[in-house]
Amino acid sequence: MQTPVLTAQSQPRKRALRLPALRGTKREALFGYLFISPWIVGFLVLQAGPMIASLWISLTNWNLIDPAEYVGLDNYRYTLEDPLFEKSLKVTATYTLISVPCGLVISLLIASLLNRKVPGIAFFRTLFYLPVVISGVGTAVVWDWVFNSQYGILNYLLSLIGIEGPEWLASPDSALWAMIVLSFWSTGAAIVVFMAALQGVPTTLYEAAAIDGAGRISTF
Repeated sequence: MQTPVLTAQSQPRKRALRLPALRGTKREALFGYLFISPWIVGFLVLQAGPMIASLWISLTNWNLIDPAEYVGLDNYRYTLEDPLFEKSLKVTATYTLISVPCGLVISLLIASLLNRKVPGIAFFRTLFYLPVVISGVGTAVVWDWVFNSQYGILNYLLSLIGIEGPEWLASPDSALWAMIVLSFWSTGAAIVVFMAALQGVPTTLYEAAAIDGAGRISTF
């Protein structure tokens, strides 16, 4: 019995798997989702997940050792009855209403200065963004040295003009303002966003404003 010989014409052809070609907006959307996928995964794992877990934990009585006991809204009821709750809301509201607007204004002004084409501007852009990438431990050590009541640089500068500096982080009268000042340390991320927006403005608009006689403030 002879084994049949398969010729080149009789051999079955393998069909190549072809993916549908994406063009235009679909292709851009696919690459967009691929680029932001690390952020989406990080958000789900590091932010959304812990937030949902925290919401569940707030409905339980849990000491981290024994199993969690579901208590419903008892924790929230106890919080509303706490006399410090109202004070905490006032401190948080004060911090937010001062820190956020002032931080945005400072970031916009710095971004306007860094948007100019002058020699060495890349160094200053890096310098203002550097606090964003510095470790939180290093930031805490630096500002603890700045606000230290005994050997801090801020109280030392105040002593040169005859002013006795307070205990910035230990006094209830100055701790909040010290934290507000500390919040301006990480304005580098907002500066980058404002710079991107400023650089996206067409130069023709500035030229048209100059022709119309607009001043610097009006042009800004």
